[in-house]
Amino acid sequence: MIVVLDTGPLGRISNPRASDLNLACHQWLQSLLGQDIPVFIPEIADYEVRRELLRARKLQGLARLDLLKETLEYLPLTTPIMLRAAELWAQARQQGYPTADPQALDGDVILAAQALTLHGTVATENVGHLSRFIDARPGQEFTVTASS
Repeated sequence: MIVVLDTGPLGRISNPRASDLNLACHQWLQSLLGQDIPVFIPEIADYEVRRELLRARKLQGLARLDLLKETLEYLPLTTPIMLRAAELWAQARQQGYPTADPQALDGDVILAAQALTLHGTVATENVGHLSRFIDARPGQEFTVTASS
């Protein structure tokens, strides 16, 4: 199994506030890493989380996000990924299931294209849009038992 983080889980893990949800997300990440499950930060998710942290001047969150990029695998955007994202975007519209406004960049298809390159599963709070393209699950569904 390979896990690719969407912005929801990535934002919670990088958030320095110790809310119950943020702590649970951090513990979930540690459980995956403890089982040697590769966890990737896709560049599009880093961009989306980072831009909001910069806008809000949340320096602790930025520092934690940078630390995560040193700890987890980082998945950069490449030309083949962007070409695949364009295909996904067009297919969704042809089928009548767009995931964003026609003028929007549509980070969901870019994220899906990134995850497809790894044959990974996306950990997300947005299962509806992403599951059109790739295996997408809420974080709590990634619990792996010793018999798996």
